Amino acid sequence: MLTKFETKSNRVKGLSFHPKRPWILASLHSGVIQLWDYRMGTLIDRFDEHDGPVRGVHFHKSQPLFVSGGDDYKIKVWNYKLRRCLFTLLGHLDYIRTVQFHNEYPWIVSASDDQTIRIWNWQSRTCISVLTGHNHYVMSAAFHIKDDLVVSASLDQTVRVWDIAGLRKKTVAPGGDDVLRLPQMNTDLFGGGDAVVKYVLEGHDRGVNWAAFHPTLSLIVSGADDRQVKLWRINDTRAWEVDTLRGHVNNVSCVMFHAKQDMIVSNSEDKSIRVWDLSKRTAVQTFRREHDRFWILAAHPEVNLLAAGHDSGMLVFKLERERPAYAVHGEVLYYVKERFLRTYDFSSQRDNPLITLRRNTTAATSAAPRSLSYNPAENAVLLGSDAENGSYELYVVPKDSKGEASPEPKRGSGTSAVFIARNRFAVLDKGGNQIVIKNLSNEITKKAPSPCATTDAIFYAGTGTLLCRSEDKVVMFDIQQRTTLGELSTPFIKYVVWSADMNHVALLSKHAIIIANKKLGNASTVHETIRVKSAAWDDTGVLVYTTLNHIKYCLPNGDSGIIRTLEVPVYITRVSGSSLHCLDRDGKSRQIQIDTTEYVFKLALLQHKFEQVLKMIKGSALCGQSIISYLQSKGFPEVALHFVKDERTRFNLAIECGNIEVALQSAQEIDEKDTWHRLGIEALRQGNHQIVEFSYQKTKNFERLSFLYLMTGNVEKLGKMLKIAEMRNDVMGRFHNALYMGDVRERVKILEDAGQAALAYVTAATHGLEEDAARLAEGLEEVPEVEAKAQLMMPPTPILKDNNWPLLTVTKGFFENLAQATSKDEAMAVMEEEDLDAVAEAWGGEDEDLIPGVPTEGLDEEMEGFEEAGANGEEDEEGGWDMEDLDLPPEMVAEARTAPGEDSQFVAPTPGVTPTQRWLQKCSLAADHVAAGDFASAMRLLNRQLGFVSFDPLKPIFLDVFTASHGALPTLPHLGPLAVALDRNWSSGDPVKPPQAPALAYSLDGVSDSLKKAYKLFTDGKFSNALQAFNQMLWTIPLVVVTSRKEVDEVKELLTICREYNIALRTEMKRREIATSDPQRAAELAAYFTHAKLEPYHTALALGSAMRIFAKLKNYNSCATFCRRLLELNSTQKMSDSARQMLAVCERNPNDAVQLKYDPRNPFDLCSITFTPIYRGNKFVECPYSGARFQPQCNGELSPVGNVAKIGADVSGLVCSPIQVR
Repeated sequence: MLTKFETKSNRVKGLSFHPKRPWILASLHSGVIQLWDYRMGTLIDRFDEHDGPVRGVHFHKSQPLFVSGGDDYKIKVWNYKLRRCLFTLLGHLDYIRTVQFHNEYPWIVSASDDQTIRIWNWQSRTCISVLTGHNHYVMSAAFHIKDDLVVSASLDQTVRVWDIAGLRKKTVAPGGDDVLRLPQMNTDLFGGGDAVVKYVLEGHDRGVNWAAFHPTLSLIVSGADDRQVKLWRINDTRAWEVDTLRGHVNNVSCVMFHAKQDMIVSNSEDKSIRVWDLSKRTAVQTFRREHDRFWILAAHPEVNLLAAGHDSGMLVFKLERERPAYAVHGEVLYYVKERFLRTYDFSSQRDNPLITLRRNTTAATSAAPRSLSYNPAENAVLLGSDAENGSYELYVVPKDSKGEASPEPKRGSGTSAVFIARNRFAVLDKGGNQIVIKNLSNEITKKAPSPCATTDAIFYAGTGTLLCRSEDKVVMFDIQQRTTLGELSTPFIKYVVWSADMNHVALLSKHAIIIANKKLGNASTVHETIRVKSAAWDDTGVLVYTTLNHIKYCLPNGDSGIIRTLEVPVYITRVSGSSLHCLDRDGKSRQIQIDTTEYVFKLALLQHKFEQVLKMIKGSALCGQSIISYLQSKGFPEVALHFVKDERTRFNLAIECGNIEVALQSAQEIDEKDTWHRLGIEALRQGNHQIVEFSYQKTKNFERLSFLYLMTGNVEKLGKMLKIAEMRNDVMGRFHNALYMGDVRERVKILEDAGQAALAYVTAATHGLEEDAARLAEGLEEVPEVEAKAQLMMPPTPILKDNNWPLLTVTKGFFENLAQATSKDEAMAVMEEEDLDAVAEAWGGEDEDLIPGVPTEGLDEEMEGFEEAGANGEEDEEGGWDMEDLDLPPEMVAEARTAPGEDSQFVAPTPGVTPTQRWLQKCSLAADHVAAGDFASAMRLLNRQLGFVSFDPLKPIFLDVFTASHGALPTLPHLGPLAVALDRNWSSGDPVKPPQAPALAYSLDGVSDSLKKAYKLFTDGKFSNALQAFNQMLWTIPLVVVTSRKEVDEVKELLTICREYNIALRTEMKRREIATSDPQRAAELAAYFTHAKLEPYHTALALGSAMRIFAKLKNYNSCATFCRRLLELNSTQKMSDSARQMLAVCERNPNDAVQLKYDPRNPFDLCSITFTPIYRGNKFVECPYSGARFQPQCNGELSPVGNVAKIGADVSGLVCSPIQVR
């Protein structure tokens, strides 16, 4: 069994695959219907309108509909696009077991415990026929895929086949049209000959649970409570039993024919799924679960997929692999199809059979080869298979072979087998943990111990070298030297693909691709949410790979993208130019044309081949938001500028890459206040105060403009700003401008006009204006004192007054130099061509309401300084230096180009991607998002994975994690510290490696230490402190990251321990709270406390406490059970002696004086909200995080186990390691 998808939920009673989309419906015993995307592994939607279990569900073949039937006697038809129930069909009088749409007609068939089968017209929303005859519950009913037949199974031990041809003729218009007529209103529902019993199949000894038609043959299969699966054949006149399949050891719940193969699949309450060979009628495979009974099966109508529902969820699976075994050498593809080894020549596109593969007559089952290794020197092929726990077959292909039978191959056992030299191949002996080297005669020549204790597969890695896969890493191993050449931590690797020059390797896992060099260094990882299927390197060194529904590419640095969508999965064999060769699941060679422009462009950019980039920009239609975003993220916004025509996008890109000239052009076109504001900020950052001035003028930002003139020392324009502020009646503006200019008299006048006479006097007296000070003093009742050492406040003198500030000298890149000739001249022309009259109006012209009623005379010259600045250096009256007649030598020209000058004077480099951004891009764990500071995404992850809805308890932990992932380095005394991101993968061997994942505050070891402290508090009886300690661990565990599967299991075990102690502690604290007011209830809680899964010593303490409480109540019979359990624990001598004495007393009087709600013999879980037992078999809801169980009425409440998760939420589960994501 190859499990493709699995869910954890309440018992699944009904399943249905969508015929086209990768969706499956699961109806639960809790009454919820879930819609899952089994390819992505995500819950798309949930429908919750039924009252009670939903036992039947089915998708419509073409409409966006599905039907459901439940224990509330209702059939509901839903539209999954509208996400609601359209209508309800009422008529059944008991539980509805199954529902199904007809393939052609607008009919639904339903089976019910009211002993009837009903056929409904879902368009007219009426029941058109009732099929009566069964005399017990009808467990299933189904239409035939093309004939006018219905098959039903009942607990009356019969299977019935019904002929509904009369119903079709009655309800479908003559002529074969699919136009339906309304049935007559007086139709007799219980007769009339519309549907009649054709056959009654008797043979089962118990009630029949399921019956199903074969999709093409005249066969029926049924499964019953007599633990048998029966095969029946029908024709036009009779029906008879063909055979009985025995093997199940409990009731057979469901059985059906495989849609694609001659097989029968059945499942049972014996917790197994069995696969039977239809022709041989023998069991060929059995799959078991440890605790879960199976209830339902579903087969996909188009794809080779099955689904099974059980007590704790459902799983989607395949019976066997569909990937053909293949290998490529040069221009030839070698692959296995059916029982032939075939070749496909890529150049001539010829497909020929090479040899016929012989069946292994000694093997119990015949499995298709899993791997193929080709040896060109000896023309030999090595086929690896999973049969018999791993085996191989060695074929030496005769020359000029054309499909004839091959000589008997040489066989052997081994988990993996690959060629490693001209006449040698390696076999992994997993049992002996060694690698065996054999020659082509299948004789052992050498043995070498495996480099890892858990090696479970080997792959070719060059002559005499192997890649050895273990649980969580790949090791490169030299067979001859018996040394390890390299090691790389990886998820579970399934396939290895080497580049043609053997310099790069792609390691393919289920959901990730790791690209590394030939020594397993410089690894980069690409994560996929959908399963990775195959990969091949193209001629340029780009990896092209396929997922279930896409062809994608991956660059050597780990950047990836989509090339095209796939209708069906394919397996890449070769990529040559724009042609992709592949095999499909039927083993047919296909050639697909792909557009490589995008990844060739990105590769050229990565390799700094800018001439090729420029050529592609000019010659191809490569454009789009994704390319622009890519160029921005990789630090090439100046390249993105060449793609963009939209002015707003051009402006944003120009601001990002610091191209102030292009930004000015775009701002002129957009002409919005926000755009000019952003341009002013960027120009100020670069020190181009001329453009800053222009931007502030456009936005009428007078305060900033005044401060700019102060910094540039432009006193003349400060005077104009003072005059404008006076016109605008802006008192603060006037005062600031006077202050900037150092104009004391003006400041005194402003303060006096504003009614601040005291301040005006102090200002005048301080700065020596005696006349004004005397005049002002006369009007003051109390003259303020003046500071004796006061001095005149004057603005500082700027270092540079006229020119722009000096910029960082950086040599311009290829694309900046390319664009400079046009953009700079055009940008400066924007300011020169500006209508000065319009600018003057902006400062108070007659068309503006800025300064109402004030004439504009005297302001016409206010832009003169700016005009001069815009034209500065553009043309000299003397004509400049005439360089046309100079004949400079080439070396001088080259030297001049490289010398720093006006052309090399440029802006600061664009900032790179911050470590926190890298963490968010590369990491998908909640702890990593918290460390990166993105609390919102971390909370969404925790909500989706664990059902967290209350994050208040997690706030201090979030802050700790975030703080711990950053450090601070001291700098110069007058500067603040430098923040540094701490990466947990940093090593001194590669100090400049880009950040991969943040350092975290909490670890598995740290939580384990906390557990020991919590145990100590529990032992000391400090229950409130112990509860706080266990809650702290419950809040910390979701933010712990581990690296191996073993550690993942340890984290889950810690979570279970915390849950048990949390419930136990709150039970004991509740008991103490009511000990005096309700002794009977307190005794019950003491008894429940003893059933918590605690450490033996702690259980002994709980039993001792319960023993004393029950003895006081004189419940000696129950007390005796506690004594016996205590003695079984081998506790301390003192406790054992006390228990023996009490047991002796109890056995003399084995009675209970008080009746309690406590049954020690019936296993139960304790609901820690109601503090009542949930006995096995009763309904319950779970905390999605801790797994604690609660009474059904607690659904939707906040779980008290941690106080963070919502009870009953649908979640994907705890993810605490990157290997779970991959």
